Amino acid sequence: MLCEECQMRPATVHIRRTINNETTERHLCQECARETGELNIIGGSEFSLPNLFATLLDSDAFVKHLGLKPDPGTLKCPACGLTYGEFKAGGRLGCDRCYGTYREQLTPLLSRLHGQVQHAGKIPWRAGHDLRARQELRELKQALNRAVEREAFEEAAMLRDRIRALEKKLGPGGE
Repeated sequence: MLCEECQMRPATVHIRRTINNETTERHLCQECARETGELNIIGGSEFSLPNLFATLLDSDAFVKHLGLKPDPGTLKCPACGLTYGEFKAGGRLGCDRCYGTYREQLTPLLSRLHGQVQHAGKIPWRAGHDLRARQELRELKQALNRAVEREAFEEAAMLRDRIRALEKKLGPGGE
């Protein structure tokens, strides 16, 4: 079968589109398909099944869908474009979205460096009242869980009462 566009080369790209229950088919050669924009999903590389599978397997989303962990060396921040390798070499992240992109790699690193993952710095006295109250609430809930695990029920009851009072003080959505 020859290409419908140039009528010279063999048709190797077959496209079937269904729009509003109307199906159309096109049979193009690779060059004409690229010129008409039908191969945009491949991005200019040679279209073949091995290339298609390689592109899919290189995709972090596809790797995560399979339940595998992507190679940290191939991770790239979607916002600033910083790769994990560049971060390791320079020691600095490019933007705030890098923290989410490299969360799995940063968590053990931050824990090793700082002893914890969550920020424990100073909070402004005037503006930080709610922040301090929420932090205290989190700590009380952790203490409550530990008390229940130890079966120290009197202590757990006192912690529960303090948690309720603090939640009431913070109002709805206080946590």
